[in-house]
Parts: sequence; structure tokens; C-alpha cells
Amino acid sequence: MQIMLNGEATDLAADTLEQALQQLDLGKAVVATALNGDFVPARLRSVTALRQGDRIEIVAPMQGG
Repeated sequence: MQIMLNGEATDLAADTLEQALQQLDLGKAVVATALNGDFVPARLRSVTALRQGDRIEIVAPMQGG
């Protein structure tokens, strides 16, 4: 299915947000996720279903100043 990932069209064969992160090699990464503009906590990623055209945002924490 095609989704928008951080603003870019991407094809994924994932049913859930957790599966999408695994396909993107981010399964164990510490990241924040949002689906269609709504924050999705890590504990809910495995039950958060994806649909054609969804918008996923993935943000990694950064240090510095």
C-alpha cells in the first residue's frame, strides 16, 4: 500500500504501524510516531492499523544545543 512517510510517498506491505517501523529497520529505534497528525505511543503501535494514503511521521530525538 502507498502511504506518506515524513512527507514522501512510500510503498509498504504493513498492516500496522509496528510492522511499518520493522520494514523501515526502525523496529528497535527510539522514535516518536504520529499517524495522520495524531501521536501514537509505542505501546499502541502493534494495534494501530494502517490504510492506503495514511500519513506517518517518524521523529528521532536529538541532543545538542
